[in-house]
Amino acid sequence: MTPGRGRSRALLRDLAELVRAPAALTVPGDVLAGATAAGLPLGPRTAGLAASSVGLYWAGMALNDWADREEDARDRPGRPVPSGRVSPRTALLTATALTAGGLGLAALSGGRRTLLTRALPLAATVWAYDLGLKSTPLGPAAMAAARGLDVLLGAGPAPARGAVVPALLMAAHTHEVTRLSRFEVEGCTPAEPRAALAATAALGAAAAAPGPGTTRATGAVAAAGAALYTATAGRAQYAAARRPDAPRVRGAVKAGIHAMLPLQAALVARAGRPSLAAPLVAALPLAARLARKVSPT
Repeated sequence: MTPGRGRSRALLRDLAELVRAPAALTVPGDVLAGATAAGLPLGPRTAGLAASSVGLYWAGMALNDWADREEDARDRPGRPVPSGRVSPRTALLTATALTAGGLGLAALSGGRRTLLTRALPLAATVWAYDLGLKSTPLGPAAMAAARGLDVLLGAGPAPARGAVVPALLMAAHTHEVTRLSRFEVEGCTPAEPRAALAATAALGAAAAAPGPGTTRATGAVAAAGAALYTATAGRAQYAAARRPDAPRVRGAVKAGIHAMLPLQAALVARAGRPSLAAPLVAALPLAARLARKVSPT
């Protein structure tokens, strides 16, 4: 291998760590949940919107590390920016380029209406969160809004009415994960993971409840997905409630991120598309394995 090729591969690895690349496995399911709930056929448009969603997610991760570079120098010196492996300028340019790419894909896949009413509000929320709202009491709500808008992106230019329920469920879950993530460094009291555990139980029950497109068969798949969601997030939250130190809180946050996959599986089955649940659930062990190499938090 030539030195130039070796440097290029190292940079790609560092950029993958910067954007927390494997965590994007939890993103296309948002678009699928929104599209199926809106009753849309799946095809190139949905694939393009899913790619747009991934681009905007990665943009938010890169922007997060740019905005947090001084804090990370104290608490997470091994991250790409404080370690010097990725410059702050490169992180900001990466976030900008990925945002532009995500918006462009949304426009190409869904047209002007999708760009203006779905993708632009999502991108604005992501940037507002990273650049100011994250450290305020509005931080969890802003992140929750971004995830809900990501689900609505799946509806494209179609009316979003049918996608509101899955958007609210994904937003509520994201709110609890984000709220708990504020205690990843120092730990917390047992009350915080207990609250997340209660929310998980309630959201699991809501995801298993029949929807407009649910039959007995699809309802069974939705219930299975909801049960897996509750177990995936709830087990780590219970462990954190028993001993709420920083490592267990971080474990609960990671489990909460991974639990989005079975929650999305429950939502697409609930909308009458149980065949889409299998690949989402199948991605769960892959996401967990990749998280050992690149942390999703």
